[in-house]
Amino acid sequence: MAITAAQVKELREMTGAGMMDAKKALTETDGDMEAAIDWLRTKGLAKAAKKSDRTAAEGLVAVEVAGTTGVAVEVNAETDFVAKNAEFQEMVSGIAKVAAGVDGVEALADADMGGKKVSEVLTDKIAKIGENMTLRRMAKIEGDVVAAYVHNAAAPGLGQIGVLVAMKGGDEAFGKQVAMHIAAANPAALNEAELDPAVVEKERQVQIDIARESGKPEAVIEKMIIGRMKKFLGEVTLLGQDFVVNPDLTVEAAAKEAGAEITGFIRLQVGEGIEKEQEDFAAEVAKAAQG
Repeated sequence: MAITAAQVKELREMTGAGMMDAKKALTETDGDMEAAIDWLRTKGLAKAAKKSDRTAAEGLVAVEVAGTTGVAVEVNAETDFVAKNAEFQEMVSGIAKVAAGVDGVEALADADMGGKKVSEVLTDKIAKIGENMTLRRMAKIEGDVVAAYVHNAAAPGLGQIGVLVAMKGGDEAFGKQVAMHIAAANPAALNEAELDPAVVEKERQVQIDIARESGKPEAVIEKMIIGRMKKFLGEVTLLGQDFVVNPDLTVEAAAKEAGAEITGFIRLQVGEGIEKEQEDFAAEVAKAAQG
């Protein structure tokens, strides 16, 4: 029988399923709404869809290095308990391996993973574990040497912060030290050239306003601004920061001593930039009790 748009709309509103899933369910059940709901439930699609509006700000970052290419992937879940789940960890590691062969998170969602799309693997896991999960982002980097580091590791290559460093020259051991520095210091960019000009200009204006409050002559203020901006750039750029392994050297100077040139880096931290819902403990328990 022909399935109407109104039927698809009704089923979507009842289950939260996607349009194509709802249409397929109705087709498979000859338009029987109750049977279509059951069909979606058995496939895990209705259950997963109902959870899709929940905030997923926990999870894991996975890093994978294959030769001269490194990739980092963030997969989110609702709670940190899921990050400790072996099945979730295995899935995230598998997704990172697939990511090495694609460009961009959309291509990754459509990529094959064991005979299914990555997006379908994620949907199945949502239905099984019972939490919303999202494939949030991925980033790739290339270099003669690519080193990786994960902070707060939950398993090999998986943690709360994932860092990749690309270099010309040097070795993996030094690259890992730099990656650990990046995890701790969280630089905004590799160097001044890669900083957002708007960020630099905003800081410059702030420092000008602060200096003028001192009431000093403009010639003195100009010198103050030069010094303060130099300090700012040293604090926010990787090459300008004091190296955590040896604070007597900047990262750039340490790289030169190691015979390396740092050409780029990636730093992904779980949940950064996601606004987490604040909920008191009693409300959280009540929600859990309701399933």
